[in-house]
Order: sequence, then structure tokens, then C-alpha cells
Amino acid sequence: MSDPRANDPLAGVPLSSIRVFEAAARLKSFTRAAAELGMTQAAVSWQIKALETKLSLSLFRRLPREVALTEPGERLARAATEAMLLLRRAFADLTEADQGVLSITTLATLASQWLAPRLGAFQVANAGLAVRVDTSSQLLDLERDNFDVGIRAGTGDWPGLEAARLMPGVFTPLCTPALAASLDLTGPSRLIAAPRIGDEKEWAVWFAAAGVAEVGHPSVRLRADFQALEVAAALGGQGVALASPILYAREIAAGMLVQPFPDLVELSPGYWIAWPADRRRSPKIARFRDWLVASAAGDPAIRAAEARLAEQRAG
Repeated sequence: MSDPRANDPLAGVPLSSIRVFEAAARLKSFTRAAAELGMTQAAVSWQIKALETKLSLSLFRRLPREVALTEPGERLARAATEAMLLLRRAFADLTEADQGVLSITTLATLASQWLAPRLGAFQVANAGLAVRVDTSSQLLDLERDNFDVGIRAGTGDWPGLEAARLMPGVFTPLCTPALAASLDLTGPSRLIAAPRIGDEKEWAVWFAAAGVAEVGHPSVRLRADFQALEVAAALGGQGVALASPILYAREIAAGMLVQPFPDLVELSPGYWIAWPADRRRSPKIARFRDWLVASAAGDPAIRAAEARLAEQRAG
């Protein structure tokens, strides 16, 4: 009887070689592939050479500081990437941890100010599902980095993902009541000379939307990487921060912050929840997505912001 493996092109090709090839092709570097896989650069190079010998094909062109795929390499890379994604997902779906944990990646301020106060209600309704939240300023690859959903600012148009819009990316000046009183904020132009917190270019956008044509000399005192840090400085009376009235609705309602002017400016197309398109039917993703979209739809601060934006566009 003939060996059924005789005509199998994958016979004798270790899965590890395919994994190494996929990483090197995606990163366009043997060195970066080695760092991602926890291998030496020499080991990656050896694996690739062994695969090329097996196929009797050159898969990469070796350049001084990087590598480039050949035409056969391009074809194999597309298939290898799809295969590795399917394998990662299959292995993840088989693990008990994946079934019992919902992993979320989002922005730090959005997580602390809006998501975290609401997560308790979701967990009560889904007692068997633990939630893990990662706060990163970088847009991560949900599949490669093993996250179920991402909540991010943007257009909602990300390759391989589906998304639902949660809220507009609106900003407005916020400060303490005491600082507002001391500055005598009778009009938006009064903020030109006020101690301001945030990005000067973003402030210029808000001033233009508020009808203030010329800002003059910058008076920004502080700029931070996270909106939460800038608003913390505003809560300390250090200045007026340009921040989201949606994310800081509780502080406004409690009288800790005031919104001196109704004018809003959209500094991003909005915040979205996104998930891998091929996992749209995952029960845990579907439950969380539907719950989060409903939570956003019922948020009075979001409805107020949408209404104010509609007024500004109309008038």
C-alpha cells in the first residue's frame, strides 16, 4: 500500500517552521520575529533556510537591514497568516480560560471614567464570566494579542473587525466652580488668557467652534498623555481642561467641575466597541457587545451631547 503522505506537500514540514515564517513575513525582519517568538535571530534564519530548502524556493530577499518577500513568499505569507489566525482562535476556544474570561482592551480614561462604574451590572448578570481589562494607548491586534473586544476612538473602520458606535468624541472646557468664578467667564474669549490644560491645537479647534477667531499667545500650562491626568489637574484648581463632558458627567453633576459654555467640539469621530468579524457569534462577545451598546444608548450624558451636536450643526 502506498504511503498517503507521499503526495502531501506539508509532509516533513514542522509547524514551528510555518510559525517562524509567518512572523518573519509579517514583521519583515528576522530579528523582530526572533524577539516576538523568544528565539535567537540565528534560529529564525535557520528555520527559514530549512523551509526554503524543503520547498526548493527562495521565500525572502535578504537586504542590509531587513528582508523582503519574494513572489512565492508573498503567496505563502497570505496563507500562513490566515492559517495561524485560525489556529490561534481554535486553541483559544478550546481553553477553559477563554470560555470563562472576557478580555477587553481600551483607553485608560474611558475605562476608569465610563466603563468601570458600569461593569458591575454586567458581571452581576453574567456571574460565570470574569472580565479582564487592559488599558493601553496603542491600538492592539485583537487576534494576535488575545483580546475579545476593543473599545477605542476612531472611525470604526478597522480591517478584520466589526464595530458599533458608542458615543461621540466630544470635548469642552471644564474647571472647578471656584476657578470659573475667579476668571469671570462671561464669554468664550475670556478663556484666551486663562490658565489652560491640554493640547494647544485642540484648544484652537474649540475656540474656532465657539466663534473666537484669534486666540493669540498660548497659555497652556500643562499637557499630559492621558485625559484623566489633565482633568485631575483641573480638579486641583490648576487650570481649565479640555475634556469630555460624557466621561466626566458624574463630576459635573456633583458640582466638582463646571462646564462654563455649552459649545462642544468633536476631536475624534467617536468611541466604538470592536470585535473580530469571525467571532461575531461568540456568546460572551455578543452578550457584552449588546449590553454595552444598550448602556451607551441609555446614558443621559451621551444623549445630551448628541443633541447639542445636532443643534450646533443646524445653527
